Amino acid sequence: MHDNPDQADYEWPVCVTPRCGRQLWVAEAGRYACRPCEDRAAKHLAELGPLFRRLTETGTLMRGARRPGGATTGSRTPPIPPRLEVLALTANGGVATRLRDIEDSWRKALDWTVAPWRGSTVQAVPRHLKFLTDNLPWAVDSYESVGQDIDDLRRLHAECTAVAANEHRPGRVNIGRCPNRHDDGTPCRADLTATASSHRVHCGTCGARWETLGEWKQLREQQDAVLREDAGVAA
Repeated sequence: MHDNPDQADYEWPVCVTPRCGRQLWVAEAGRYACRPCEDRAAKHLAELGPLFRRLTETGTLMRGARRPGGATTGSRTPPIPPRLEVLALTANGGVATRLRDIEDSWRKALDWTVAPWRGSTVQAVPRHLKFLTDNLPWAVDSYESVGQDIDDLRRLHAECTAVAANEHRPGRVNIGRCPNRHDDGTPCRADLTATASSHRVHCGTCGARWETLGEWKQLREQQDAVLREDAGVAA
């Protein structure tokens, strides 16, 4: 592609990105990927950060049915049912790992060291995205395999978008009883429901609200406390 073949044998260069393959413009001479594909890849990288944060919040919510080291909530306070596609994207092997693999391939082509350990998946994803965004102009110009990486980013973005789009349609599930206390100190005990798309919970009986992820954790702690009280009374 970057050689200078005889005119008779010359084939006009095309974009190496799968599903594209269009002829490069004269102004794109010397590039491996066309500018529209570069622009789409940059857009996907910019949107993957917010998408991953949204999926992480959902994954944390689904795993938040029990305080580490705390009393079990048992069947009376069931967690929101896990959505495996959310956990698959937010856990090791998901978004962070797939971005790291692309970063490592670019680093190898640049003769740089592999990507350093960047902490948890939540900490790592923004750093992988920054590296790929900063080095995308180099990749489309100089990295022969960039087309496959651009396609991998497209598929990853599509997976995250599809899962995030379904978050508002999982249906409501029971998450236990309201632990908010009346003026006489007794718990409300009304049934609470929630969805996997939001950590906002509202008791329709007493009006109590839990609207942030931190308050969701407080809700679980309060429910555990009521269960311990109930267990003590029963004993």
